[in-house]
Amino acid sequence: MTRFWLIAVLMLAASPIAARESLGVYESWAAFKDAKPQRCYAIAKAQGSAPQPAYATVSHWPDKQVRGALHIVLSRDVDDKGKVRLAVGGARFDLVAKGRNAWAADARADAAIIAALRSASGMSVSAKSAKGGGFTDRYTLAGAATAIDAATVGCAKPR
Repeated sequence: MTRFWLIAVLMLAASPIAARESLGVYESWAAFKDAKPQRCYAIAKAQGSAPQPAYATVSHWPDKQVRGALHIVLSRDVDDKGKVRLAVGGARFDLVAKGRNAWAADARADAAIIAALRSASGMSVSAKSAKGGGFTDRYTLAGAATAIDAATVGCAKPR
């Protein structure tokens, strides 16, 4: 139950107050649905303690026709000229970043990352801090596939 409250607090801090519906907590991941604008997402907090909370989301925005978009909030601001590298199991991906935010380069990269998330046990995001030195945010992927599925179903159009 503690993990659920931590994730809920992170989500409240991460976006404007909206009607938020829990779609479930699945080990280290949870899924939520916002009513307006309609958005469903799976979310996890990075492991350990960091200067600022770090978390990863996989979101669906039906009104914007976005499905399975990865967004990572890093524990530190990244160097403007530095690379942000996502490692999921044995797969490696370069992310686009600004400040503390990082995303997949395009929908094809999002799909490849989500496929990797489904079969790996952990992921890490590494970058050079804007203040110098490297850092890595680490995540466990236990429950990630189920939370992603719950978010997908949560925003599926009724037939």
